[in-house]
Amino acid sequence: MANAVASQAAMEYGLTGATYTLSTACSSANHAIGNAFWLVRQGTLVAAITGGSEAPLSFGNLKAWEAMRVVSSDTCRPFSKDRSGMILGEGGAMFVIENLEHAQARGAKIYAEIVGFGMSADAHHLTMPLVGGAAKAIREALDDGGLQPEQIGYVNAHGTATAANDAMESAAINLVFGSHAKNVRVSSTKSMHGHALGAAGAIEAAATVLGLHNGSLPPNINYNEADPECDINVIANTAVAAEPEAAISNSFAFGGLNAVLAFKRWLK
Repeated sequence: MANAVASQAAMEYGLTGATYTLSTACSSANHAIGNAFWLVRQGTLVAAITGGSEAPLSFGNLKAWEAMRVVSSDTCRPFSKDRSGMILGEGGAMFVIENLEHAQARGAKIYAEIVGFGMSADAHHLTMPLVGGAAKAIREALDDGGLQPEQIGYVNAHGTATAANDAMESAAINLVFGSHAKNVRVSSTKSMHGHALGAAGAIEAAATVLGLHNGSLPPNINYNEADPECDINVIANTAVAAEPEAAISNSFAFGGLNAVLAFKRWLK
C-alpha cells in the first residue's frame, strides 16, 4: 500500500488525526508538506507531521530506470555541462509544521517559517518538462507567501542532472526572477544524496531549512563546467555562508506535476 508508512507511523505513535499519503512521483513530498501547511494555516489543524520517504533501490527498479536512459553511468552532476543523468537515492525526512503559538507554548526549536506553496501541471508530456509549468508553480509559491522575487536569495533546485530538466529549470528560474536571477544562489542537493523520488522534496526541504537556519547554503557538488543552457548562479562544489531572507525548494515530477515550497529565515 502506498499509505503503509503513514499508517505504520500513526500506529506507532498513536496519531489519531487525519492520516493519508499523497502520490505525485517526485513531487510527492512537496505536495504533502504544502498541503499540511495549508491545513495548519487555515486552522483545520494546530500541528501536522509531514514529509516523505522512499526505498526504491532494488535490482528490478534500477534496471527499469536505466532502460529510460536517464541514469548516469558514474555520478550526478546537476547543471554541469558534462552531466549525464541522475543517480537514484533513498531515505526520508519529516517535519512538524505548527502555528507559532503552539510551537512557542511547547518550547519547540523553530528552524524556519514556511510561508508559501505553489503547484501546477504542465499538461504536456509524461517525461518532458515544460518551462511554463515550472515557472507557474514558482510564481504561485511566491504569491501564496506574499513574497517578491527580490526577497528570494536561494533556490534548492529539482536539478536531476538530466539534459532536459536542468535546462528547463534554469530557464524557469530566469523567467520568474528576471534580472534578479543572477543574485539568486542555486544548488541541487541531489548531487550529494541522489534522487530519492517520493522523498526527494522532503530531503531537499530539510536542506533548504537548515541552510537558512545555519546561514550556510548547501553546495552543488560534482560541478565541472558551466553550461550556457543553465545560465544560473550555481553554488559550485562548496557551501557558501549567506543569510537570505527567503528561499524556495522546487520539485518537478514525471507527469508534469510541479510543487514548490517557500520558506523564510526565522528571526529570533
